[in-house]
Amino acid sequence: MDRAPVAIAAPVTSTAAPEAPEPPPLRPRHRLTAWAAGLLLIVPAVISACRFLDTDGITPVPQLLSLLPWLAVPAGLGVLLAAVARRRALTFLAVLVLGAVGWSSLPYMPQLVTSYGLPLAKIRVLAANVEFGQGTRALIDTVGRERPQLVFVSECDRACGRALTTAFAAELPHHTSVDAEGSVGSVLLSAYPLTDEGVIPAVMGMPGATTRIAGKSVRLQLAHPLPPLPGQIDPWKRELGRIEDEAAARRRAGPLIMAGDFNASQDHSAFRAILGAGSLQDAARLARTSRTPTWPAEGPLPLFVQIDHVLVSDDFSVRSIRFLDVDGSDHRAVLTDLDLRGEPR
Repeated sequence: MDRAPVAIAAPVTSTAAPEAPEPPPLRPRHRLTAWAAGLLLIVPAVISACRFLDTDGITPVPQLLSLLPWLAVPAGLGVLLAAVARRRALTFLAVLVLGAVGWSSLPYMPQLVTSYGLPLAKIRVLAANVEFGQGTRALIDTVGRERPQLVFVSECDRACGRALTTAFAAELPHHTSVDAEGSVGSVLLSAYPLTDEGVIPAVMGMPGATTRIAGKSVRLQLAHPLPPLPGQIDPWKRELGRIEDEAAARRRAGPLIMAGDFNASQDHSAFRAILGAGSLQDAARLARTSRTPTWPAEGPLPLFVQIDHVLVSDDFSVRSIRFLDVDGSDHRAVLTDLDLRGEPR
């Protein structure tokens, strides 16, 4: 007798897609590396953001803004460590921060294309901080060697002022000054007669005057606001604001030269506001040397920031600029050769 065939059921298999494997946990060493990368990015990110937002903020932002180009070092290390930790999001963020620091470190304003008239006079300007008068002897040697027509001297105490005016009684017979001790004293020496003398109110002396060069009335102003130390950020901003007001007031009055120790770099909003208010150019920027540091020229730290400037209205063109060591001072002097120009044709 034949038996009916028995059907054998095929095994049922699931067609659901397998679950994606979870990413392996960070190894302890990679976790520490990722944390280190994140910590390295904090300061460069905050400071470059303040530069983007055009604000000097509060302590420690103004102090750290002076280090802005150097913040590319921790940002670059952050990129390297994030890549080693194999964290894509963190690596992408680190690259963005490094790019922001690089962009922020570009020159703060374009070199304006200005139509100049014929040169009327060549003027050599020297701006120097002699650190409580300690660099006076070296400055006398520098002035004697370089023979500038205008000399702006900060932190020139009474003895410094007497030494300079005596040494250059023939070459630079005209001067205006704030006679005081320590960092408060300052003097402006000129080969040209000075009139309309005045002082910007400040803790340290900021004298100014008007002279005539090649038939043109030229305003001269020494700048030396307070440094942005912790606890005195508001006075620092206030005094830079007074320099800004002076620049704005003199904007349409004719040629203007502002020079001295501004205690601010191109990365500080308060410094850039002075340029905008007075329609001024930094001579170092025009000469493509706006990142040449002038402070601190002595001590354990290397030179890292340019805070000594010669600012000029568009009545001037810059022929050359040099940064000179002054023995006894923690600042380098700024020596600038300018052409005073006539009206463009």
